Order: sequence, then structure tokens, then C-alpha cells
Amino acid sequence: MTAHSHRVHGLAADDTPPDWPPLAHAEVATVLAGYGGLGAPLVLHWHSPRPLSAAAVVETSGGTVFVKRHHRSVRTVATLMEEHAFMAWLRAAGVPVPRVLADRAGRSALARGDWTYEVHAPAEGLDLYRETMSWSPLLDLSHARAAGAMLAQLHAAADGYTAAQRSTHILVARSDLIVADDLLAALAAQLPARPGLAGYLVQRDWRGEIGEALAAFHARAQPHIAAQAPCWTHGDWHVSNLCWRARGQARVSAVLDFGLSARTFALFDLATAIERNAIAWLALDAGDAAVHIGTARALIEGYRSRRPLTAGDVRLLADLLPLVHVDFALSEVEYFAAITRSPANADVAYHTFLLGHAAWFGTAPGRALLDAIHTLA
Repeated sequence: MTAHSHRVHGLAADDTPPDWPPLAHAEVATVLAGYGGLGAPLVLHWHSPRPLSAAAVVETSGGTVFVKRHHRSVRTVATLMEEHAFMAWLRAAGVPVPRVLADRAGRSALARGDWTYEVHAPAEGLDLYRETMSWSPLLDLSHARAAGAMLAQLHAAADGYTAAQRSTHILVARSDLIVADDLLAALAAQLPARPGLAGYLVQRDWRGEIGEALAAFHARAQPHIAAQAPCWTHGDWHVSNLCWRARGQARVSAVLDFGLSARTFALFDLATAIERNAIAWLALDAGDAAVHIGTARALIEGYRSRRPLTAGDVRLLADLLPLVHVDFALSEVEYFAAITRSPANADVAYHTFLLGHAAWFGTAPGRALLDAIHTLA
């Protein structure tokens, strides 16, 4: 495997060269040398097509592990430890989260030069959707119900976890902006500490553009959002982050990838699950066919089977959908503008993701999805 041959998921339903080089055998050997019982790597079986880091399934003389590498500008040891602490809490509460392994010095995150590494025990079950793009809809309704039920279990387990908010905005699904009374003022207040994002936004009338796209949606939902009890959430509840007991069996065996996790609120996570799994964002030209109302309903039904939702909760879910992506979309703008230095990708994150996704909910297919969820109240 070389950087030339490895491809990752792009922003337009395509495969592109990676921003970060794939993990190499010698590099992995150096990392794993600090872990007891694993031995030397034998084969790097599979390289992840996810574009924001580099990861691989590694067979060693002592077993199989999942090794993930981040650039230090994206994740430091400290920011990775925030994810690992939440994962450990959930695992202790019975959520099937793979263990993050510690090296002989007791560290679950390692800094080496420009890179930060983590090593995970293998996930149980079948990773049926591991090649699926994150914006692809979930068509198996039994899997959607099971995914909703497992998300409810995760939220129940997260009750009582009181860690502070993530210390980074980069590639994290926070809800700070949509919770705020004044979304634009809250964003402006963040910019001095986020120079990469500020440098991108100063080139455009961001107040006018973001205000036009979000103001009506935010005014409707914000009073109800502000009343939600905060809790830590997964942040990227797409089916590609779940494993399954057996092919054809709708039972989640493992919950993966807490990279976007943050302190938000439970309905934020459920709205994210609907937004990730029930809309074919990469095929919006299909019109009504891009909307999978059955998937949205199945996710909500599965969630309700484990955790009650009031009529007001369900109405808020619909009202959240045009807003739930906002903080993460801006973090992607910041990532592409300041870290990978890709103006074209930053423009996609700003125009297509941040503004475009909100605008889509004003179209006939978008309104149909919101209306369908409102009827479930």
C-alpha cells in the first residue's frame, strides 16, 4: 500500500487521493513495540477509506488490532483522551464499545513527531458497512430500528457522565452555536480563538449568508434546544460506525468511532442519526427519491423502544434537522482552510454542507421529511 495507490472517500461521491499518507508497516511496528502482548505486525489487512485520518486493521503475532493515526493539528494526546474517557465510561455501562488499548506505560494515546496514534481492540461482529460513504442512506429498516435502539442505550449509559466540553472545535460535532440565543454573535465570539476559520470567513459576507440560511430555522427551534439537558453524545451515528452480530441479523455488536463525540444533548444525536442515514446527500438530484422517510421512522421507532420520546421531543427532532450540522460543518471549513489548506474543499464544506444542507430543508423533499417526522409526534 502506498500513498499513490490508496484512495479515500471524497466530498462528491468519488474516491480521491488521501490528505494523509496510509499507515506503513515499519511505522506500525514502531508504535506497537510499546504494547505488551501484541508482538510485531504481520499484515496490514485493510486501510480505512475515511479521509480525515489514517487507519488500518493490523494482524500481529499476538492478535488483531485497529491502529489509527491523526495529525497533531487535528488530535493531540489530550484531545484523544477526551474521547477515550467517554468510551471507557460507556463500555463500563454495557455499551459494546471496543477497548482502547494502553501501552506498557499506561498510555492510550501516543505522540510521535507530527502524529498522534491510538490502538483499539478489534470490534466484535461484522463491519458490514465499512466501505459505505458517510452520507449514504441506510436502506435496511431492521438495521435502522436496531441502530435507533442502540443509540437510546448509549444515551442511557451516558447519563451521569459529566466531563467538560471538548477542548477542540476541529472535526467535532458540538452544538454550541445552535444552543446560543444569537447564533451569529456566538460564532463571532469564537473566531479570535479560531484563526483558521476566521481567515476563511473574513473573505465573504458570512453574517448575511449564514443568517439567511439559518435564521428562520434557528428562531423556531432555539428556545426548545436551550431547554435540553446536556449530555455527551456520539456525534456521528451513521451505520458505517456500527458492527453487526451476523449477516442478515439486526443486532448491533459494536459501536465505533467516537472522534466527533462531544457534550451536546440526546435529541441532537438522534437528529444527527436521521440526517446521516435518511437522506441521500450525495444524490439530491434524485428529488423525492433522495429522502428515505421509512429509515427516519425506523430510527425513531427503535429509539422509542428503549427510551421514551414525548410529542414535543419528536417535533424538536424535525426542527433540529436543518441545524444539527452547523457546528460540525464550520469545523470542516476550518479543517480544510487551515490544516489541509484546500480552498476548494473548504468551499464545499461552506456552500454545499453548511448553507446547502439547511437550504435543502426548504425544498419539497426536505419539507416532506420534516412533515413526516412531525406526524410521529
